[in-house]
Amino acid sequence: MIVTRFAPSPTGLLHLGTAASALTGWTIAKRASGRFLLRIEDIDPARCRPEYEAAIYEDLAWLGLDWEQPVRRQSEHMADYAAALHRLESIGVIYPCFCSRKEIEDEIAAAAHAPHGPEGPHYPGTCRSLSTSARAARIERGDAYALRLDAGRAAQIAGPLSWQEEGRGAIAVDPQTLGDAVLARKDVAASYHLAVTVDDDIQGVTLITRGQDLFHATHLHRLIQALLGLKEPAYHHHALLSNEEGKRLSKRDGALALRQMRADGFSAAEVRNRAGFPDWPSPDAAV
Repeated sequence: MIVTRFAPSPTGLLHLGTAASALTGWTIAKRASGRFLLRIEDIDPARCRPEYEAAIYEDLAWLGLDWEQPVRRQSEHMADYAAALHRLESIGVIYPCFCSRKEIEDEIAAAAHAPHGPEGPHYPGTCRSLSTSARAARIERGDAYALRLDAGRAAQIAGPLSWQEEGRGAIAVDPQTLGDAVLARKDVAASYHLAVTVDDDIQGVTLITRGQDLFHATHLHRLIQALLGLKEPAYHHHALLSNEEGKRLSKRDGALALRQMRADGFSAAEVRNRAGFPDWPSPDAAV
């Protein structure tokens, strides 16, 4: 059975682009007589707000979507992420990084040929070679640190990997796509990359539908799955909606919120049409 999910962060109001993502997962699941889940990714308490979470439920229901209960909220499952980090630590693929953002920027600037990925320059690996005693001493001293994945060692342990992308077939994993990514910080107990991978496995998601902007992150997520012995889902990275200037819609750039569109007189059908689902909820609706 196909199980899809929509997993917004309550850091702002849903807009047309996020509506398209939710409609994509819902339509695929319903067309296959599958299950559609809603998850609230509220792991960052500094940015998440209860009023935005309440608005997510209201806006999705107004669009005509339904989902299974209970809704999984990341903030209620910190033990799951701690267990995953403990497992990764036990196989020697994570390490504490004490570098500040400024120190990382300076080292990258000083490097003649710093490795780059789709999200910019890779972390240069400054703390990767610290001895066990040096790491312990700095932690004991109270130095702030993040936990990073040793991508090189992780790749050696996991071996060759791939994932199944709908419409494209097998995609070979490049473990170094995002470099030694951060998996946890002192103020946030698990990164997006770790939490979303653990959540999808626990919830039994079989097809991960999300925007094309997260395509490159799948290299890292598939690597984490292999290291933790998790099930391998398939993926469907859909196209992103953009504004008149060709820039993708996002909360950060002030994309028009669904509730503002509703206040302006748009009906749910008109919003679904603008999101690319004019025939919704027809089983033949495009996704």
